[in-house]
Amino acid sequence: MMTQIQTLKTNRMKKVSTLLFSLAGVALMAQDQQPAASSGFDWYGLLNDVFFWMFFITFVLLIVTLVTVNNAFNAIKELMVAQKKAVAASAAPTVAAETEEAEEAVKPSLYQRIMHALTKAKPIEKEADIMLDHDYDGIKELDNSLPPWWVWGFYFTIIYSVIYLIHFHVLGTGPSSVEELERELALAEKQKEEYLKTAANLIDENNVQFLTAEANLAAGKKIFEQNCASCHASDGGGLVGPNLTDDYYIHGGSIQDIFKVIKYGVLEKGMLAWKDMLSPAQMQDVASYVKSLRGTTPANPKEPQGTLYEETETPSTDQANQSAQ
Repeated sequence: MMTQIQTLKTNRMKKVSTLLFSLAGVALMAQDQQPAASSGFDWYGLLNDVFFWMFFITFVLLIVTLVTVNNAFNAIKELMVAQKKAVAASAAPTVAAETEEAEEAVKPSLYQRIMHALTKAKPIEKEADIMLDHDYDGIKELDNSLPPWWVWGFYFTIIYSVIYLIHFHVLGTGPSSVEELERELALAEKQKEEYLKTAANLIDENNVQFLTAEANLAAGKKIFEQNCASCHASDGGGLVGPNLTDDYYIHGGSIQDIFKVIKYGVLEKGMLAWKDMLSPAQMQDVASYVKSLRGTTPANPKEPQGTLYEETETPSTDQANQSAQ
């Protein structure tokens, strides 16, 4: 057996040596040749690059070595298994025949057949057929085959990787990570717009904001002229109600204070509560418009009422372009 193994190794080493000398000859020939064309890929430069040939020869040598070692191990295992089978057959032919007859008599169930097809595992009574001669302090080794499900799974990953490479990096038909990010951002923006449409009615005196967008101020002005001008004048100068253009406020001059007055009203002063007649978004628009009147010059301003208010807040544009519902 050792003679056969030695012969196998010698033959493979001869093949490796022949391949290496052939590759070296090709490298030398490539160095002597001149480039055929000056345009396109520089094949001459690649073939004349000593590092390329060093890498190529090393790679081929590695592949050949792996194949040689694998074949040598397979040959050793085949010889060992054949020898073991020959010894077992000569020592107990009757027992083997009886075992085969018993196996034929006992038919495996459907579950057992499925599991055998998936694992290719040898039953315990047949472990002697795949027992190797390795003995590590009483621990022996079985030459079991790789489970077919695992092998096919490995093949699937290889096929999938090739398809993935072609789809995303060769043909470019698959979206890149940047394109996926842009698509998700666009979807998030659309979802945000849908949410804001419904969230507009969740506005109250605690989260109301001073909006300065044209659309919001225009909507607020329209509501003001329809419902508030009769008491405060169309330019906010004040009639029955107070002047809205100066720096004096009876109930506070912040956007929260103005929104609260519009929402709940001031019954003792004749100011109606608009919470049942205007939506929260509409009240926010008209409150923003009222606040924007501060500092303007009305035609007939009414005398100041209330206390001086000093501005501390900054206008917000987070909800710009939200129109009244």
